[in-house]
Amino acid sequence: MKPFITLTLALLMGSTVMAANARAYSNTLSVKGDATEIGIKFFEGTWAEALEAAKKDKKVIFLDAYASWCGPCKRMSAMTFTDESVGAYFNEHFISYKMDMEKHSDGPRLSTKYGLQAYPTLYFVDSDENIVHQTLGYMEPSQLISAGEVAVSKKN
Repeated sequence: MKPFITLTLALLMGSTVMAANARAYSNTLSVKGDATEIGIKFFEGTWAEALEAAKKDKKVIFLDAYASWCGPCKRMSAMTFTDESVGAYFNEHFISYKMDMEKHSDGPRLSTKYGLQAYPTLYFVDSDENIVHQTLGYMEPSQLISAGEVAVSKKN
């Protein structure tokens, strides 16, 4: 009986520690799963407002076209978009916007307009919704910064 109690207590303590770690990790992300404070700051308004901000600030929009069920999309949100160097570069050069292409009101229209074929697709678009540059698939921080540099060079 004593080994059973010891085992049960050990399992409960381990579960508590794992739950605390999971809570700590999830607390580093915002409620919407956006980047942490050191990563990319995603625009909080509507798509139309993001287009207006891009025009006013003379910036390209970085559009993270994702789906809620997409594993690589979730990994980019957790690992790439939260990277400090990615945040520094993207916050300076882009209006960044996350859009669930299956649930957002503008998702189906933009999916058709841009010929979306897979997730994640990362679009760099001007304030008139024209594609400046695009990439497909999961990217490490250095790869995403390189893609951003290509978009900036095409804008000028």
